[in-house]
Amino acid sequence: MNFTRFPRRKYIQTPTPIESMPALSRALGMDINLYIKRDDLLPGAAGGNKTRKLEFCLADALEKGADTIITCGAVQSNHCRLALSWSVKENMDCHLILEERVKESYKKDASGNNFLFELLGVKSIEVVKGGTDMKDAMENKADALRAEGRKPYIIPGGASNAIGAMGYAACAEEIMGQLNDLHLNVDHIIVPSGSAGTHAGMAVGLKGINAGIALSGINVSRPKNIQEKIVYQLALETAEKLGLKWGVAREDIVCFDNYVGPGYSLPTDAMVEAVKLFAGTEAILLDPVYSGKAAAGMIDLVRRNFFKKGANVLFLHTGGSPALYAYMDSFR
Repeated sequence: MNFTRFPRRKYIQTPTPIESMPALSRALGMDINLYIKRDDLLPGAAGGNKTRKLEFCLADALEKGADTIITCGAVQSNHCRLALSWSVKENMDCHLILEERVKESYKKDASGNNFLFELLGVKSIEVVKGGTDMKDAMENKADALRAEGRKPYIIPGGASNAIGAMGYAACAEEIMGQLNDLHLNVDHIIVPSGSAGTHAGMAVGLKGINAGIALSGINVSRPKNIQEKIVYQLALETAEKLGLKWGVAREDIVCFDNYVGPGYSLPTDAMVEAVKLFAGTEAILLDPVYSGKAAAGMIDLVRRNFFKKGANVLFLHTGGSPALYAYMDSFR
């Protein structure tokens, strides 16, 4: 895959580590070898996976002459935090549209990412009710800014379009290079599946390098049938943008929706257990919305003997630990 054809900022100077998780593997008491890709250690304020996507999105914005970024997310959005942080680094204004998916969940003075939005100097925050058409809301904001003489650039939620998803197609190449250096064969990769860009990009990247590694997404919001269609469509668009002659097959996109619980961002007992297990065995902090639920899914799959005996399973840690501070009551 040739990524040099596309504008790209160089936010990431070195690969994030792939680490063994022997203590967690032992704690689960199964014949499985767990590994973790530490994208929580990516640069950007408090780190996280969106930096990979924003390398491409911010570069595209700058190439098009933008001076302002508009993006959207939930009220404790990790994506919004990172889009804002890289906007600061690029000397661009950043406006956030936050969707209150759980009624009355937005608290201006809350901790976690809400606090960081203010600390990082967000230009404006608009809170809209759950179910709002976020694309329309961002377009309306862009129209208002254009009327003021600004040059806004819209990044979709999660930076999950074909431009952003290339960040995880590139990550697949990075992972394979590391596995070769480690002389490690991985049988299965587990990723959180939310706005779809990470999952779709990884699927395209693994296909593009003929990795032969199974990939599964753990849903954080939508039902399986809906999420798989969204991921598949974005994977097709990303493969087309990269000029891949072979596309991702529909059967390559696999999601599990058993771990969403009552809804997006709403805590589950399994998530709490997973966050505590990772912290207590490997001193790794997950987040309660994405990586926590994805880890809960992986742990359950291990316990249900979904993976073959002795399998090497790689978990993608997408970051987001600042959100823990907004969920402290769930862990007490």
